[in-house]
Amino acid sequence: MSSRWSWVMNALYISLSVCSLEVSGGLVQSCGYIIPESPVLTLGSNFTALCILNESCLDFGNIHANQIIWKIKNSVVPKEQYRVINRTVSSVTFSDTSTLATPLTCNVLADGQIEQNIYGIAVTLGLPPEKPENLSCIVHQMSKTKFIMTCTWNPGRDTFLATDFRLKSQWPLETLADCEPEGVNNSCDISNVQFFVNLEVWVEVKNALGKAESEHIDFDPVDIVKPLPPHNLAVNSGELPTVLKLSWENQITVVEMELKFNIRYRISDSPDWMEVPPEDTASQRTSFTVQSLKPYTKYVFSLRCMKKDGLGYWSDWSKEKSGVTPEAKPSKGPPLWRKMGISHSPNSWTVHLVWKELDHSEANGIILKYEVTVRARPPLSRPPEKYSVNSTNLTLNLTNGTYDVTVTAHNRIGGSPPSALLIPASNSKASVKDIKAFPKDGKLWVEWTVPDNNVVKYVIEWCMVSDSSDCTTEWQQELGTSQGTFLKGDIKPFKCYQITVHPLYTNGQGNGQSTKAYLQQSMPAKGPTVQTKKVGKAEAVLVWKPLSVDEQNGFIRYYSILYRTISGNEAVVNVDPSKTEYTLSSLSSDTLYMVKMEAYTDEGGTSGPVFTFTTQKFGKGEIEAIVVPVCLAFLLSILLGVLFCFNKRDLIKKHIWPNVPDPSKSNIAQWSPQTPTKHNFSSKAQMYPEGSFTDVSVVEIEADDKKSFSEQDLKPFNLLKKEKNTSEGHSSGIGGSSCMSSPRQSVSDSDESESAQNTSSTVQYSTVVLNGYRDQIPSVQVFSRSESTQPLLDSEEKPEDNPGGGESATPRQQYFKQNSSQDETNTDGSHFERAKQVTPPVNEEDLVGLAQLQISGHSSPLCGSGPERNKPESALADVLSPSTEGQILRLETMGINTAMVDEIQKSYMPQTVRQGGYMPQ
Repeated sequence: MSSRWSWVMNALYISLSVCSLEVSGGLVQSCGYIIPESPVLTLGSNFTALCILNESCLDFGNIHANQIIWKIKNSVVPKEQYRVINRTVSSVTFSDTSTLATPLTCNVLADGQIEQNIYGIAVTLGLPPEKPENLSCIVHQMSKTKFIMTCTWNPGRDTFLATDFRLKSQWPLETLADCEPEGVNNSCDISNVQFFVNLEVWVEVKNALGKAESEHIDFDPVDIVKPLPPHNLAVNSGELPTVLKLSWENQITVVEMELKFNIRYRISDSPDWMEVPPEDTASQRTSFTVQSLKPYTKYVFSLRCMKKDGLGYWSDWSKEKSGVTPEAKPSKGPPLWRKMGISHSPNSWTVHLVWKELDHSEANGIILKYEVTVRARPPLSRPPEKYSVNSTNLTLNLTNGTYDVTVTAHNRIGGSPPSALLIPASNSKASVKDIKAFPKDGKLWVEWTVPDNNVVKYVIEWCMVSDSSDCTTEWQQELGTSQGTFLKGDIKPFKCYQITVHPLYTNGQGNGQSTKAYLQQSMPAKGPTVQTKKVGKAEAVLVWKPLSVDEQNGFIRYYSILYRTISGNEAVVNVDPSKTEYTLSSLSSDTLYMVKMEAYTDEGGTSGPVFTFTTQKFGKGEIEAIVVPVCLAFLLSILLGVLFCFNKRDLIKKHIWPNVPDPSKSNIAQWSPQTPTKHNFSSKAQMYPEGSFTDVSVVEIEADDKKSFSEQDLKPFNLLKKEKNTSEGHSSGIGGSSCMSSPRQSVSDSDESESAQNTSSTVQYSTVVLNGYRDQIPSVQVFSRSESTQPLLDSEEKPEDNPGGGESATPRQQYFKQNSSQDETNTDGSHFERAKQVTPPVNEEDLVGLAQLQISGHSSPLCGSGPERNKPESALADVLSPSTEGQILRLETMGINTAMVDEIQKSYMPQTVRQGGYMPQ
């Protein structure tokens, strides 16, 4: 606690010691100071300052000069610039004062702990004044009697210090008062000016760093006077159309000086001034006549003056004054041209004469009318025709030929020289060559190659090409010696102009040659809109409409087609601007593409809208290559199917729509024993007279005895198989019984003679009709034929299954001889011979009928009782009994190949032989 208190007391003591003030005579003295005090320094020079400590302050705080710290504002000066001279003096040196700033302070560290400011000075930096240059003086005339001399000089660089300028002057024997500038440092005005005496003038300048003086000049103030300009200028017209007279007043007396003049003039609507030759106005005067002016033209005049000997200065220009020259005859005829119109007759044409109004400088007055004269050249013989018009055009209907046309313009003074134009029958002269047009100096320049030296003049036509307006033709004429010219008209940028040059000769005219040009080009206003004309698998045909002239803004140099897939890189194709169609190739199939077009002029390009399309999955002909063979194969299949169905029409008819016989057209009477001549089933008379059947035989055939017959024996029965196959297509499902008795299993022929398998099929069969047609009971037993191939029921095939038992079998045996128990191999050959002798001759048709004939065992029980069925059978037995024994023929010996059903091994087939020899089935 005591140590801390002692440290505080010690610091307070040191501060009081350093800052102690000794009061002596009322002045406060510090413990040190800096020399020099508030210096003014030159920028870039060396500077050294000294800080000196007072001896009286050194004993209080053990202060030493090596404890001094120099600062510029708040920045410490590097100690490398310090130098301790002794215990009380420390110096600091600056090699370049441009880095020095104010204030510069001297500070000290008491006991190395507390920094205390000892002293500070303000440093001023600047430059010494330079010698004034270019001293000159001029005497301004303020009025007729008052003059002021103004001298000016170049003060030199800025010194950054307060600098004093003074203009000194003296006569040879007297020094005049100094002229001090007010607010400026480069001029001063002296109001007391005396002429005809020499005056010496110079400039002195000084500041804290030095002083300077300009060169001395001597002059007579009258030789440096700038007089006032003439005033009250007037312009008057004379009798001549090319002369105007000027008059004015001078503002300086001849006693003081004589003057010379400078006169200028210009046409009122022109900015270009013209001057009267100086030698014409080099003497004192107050008027002048200006000649060689243009008639009926407004001119503007102005003049100035100066000392006659040329010393001094020109006055300002006087106020402008205008005047108009009198009228004169037009100096030239109006420019003349023609436009050929549509003719309604082959022997005449329509000519539109046009001419331009004369320029104001050429009209020399107000044009009142135009006179047009048309003269025909031989071989046409017609008097000249004259027209007087107030407009600048005239339409003529002329007969085919060559004409001379002249036009004169008239004002109040007279008429102009005539303007001539030759209208030839045809343009047979040479045309210009290599016509070009391009911008030059902000205008549109046209140049060409001269076709012939005999060209009198050229007519240049041009019009602005636009889709929204017609091409309005403008034209101008140039001399025959010209090879180029600027178009004289309102030529607009970004617009296309068609320019045509016509050479005119003394005796004819050449065809015009044309070109197109732009005064200034820009990027197109829009890009082309692209579409697809045709899209294939690997290519796409793009089409677009050319940009209109108004949208081009310049010459289209080329088109760029940019296309890409959604995820692919962009490809670019440049296309000639004359094309409107392009084919993109090497594309991917079934792919979406994005395409756009850009149109480029000399100034850049503009893009059109993006268009998308998808390439096809199949190329041209690929679908046809697939579809056509498939269609051909399909058509061929249909054709083969039709042919097959046509060849198998009988089989198809059999299975799809079987032939149903018409009972009214039945041929049962042709083979039934007592069938009448006509199928009159409604008659109750006997249907079959006695003697209709000559014989009935029963042939027993074993199913497996085909091998015992020779080929010659079986030949007669081959027709049986064919007849059977043919008849199957015409079979019906109607049974012979009117009660629709059930069918039975029948014998079938084998189609494959070498096959080991026996296939069973149905054959046509016949049944005995026990009742009449439609419930009519016939008086005589008849046989009804059925062509149905439906198998017989077992009850019809096997007698033992019949409910009637042996009673019903007895009558059947009387008609058919059963010999199924006898072996066919034991059949006696003599028995076969005897049967052939007894049996009447049988033809081939009879054999067929024999093989296919079957008689059903019994009728359906629905048709009647047993006795009713036995009656016909007994009657049939009576008829057949006399010759039954002798007419039994074994079919085994004939070689019939009969395939029986496995369950039924034998079949009994009745033979009914008519007297006519036909064996019906």
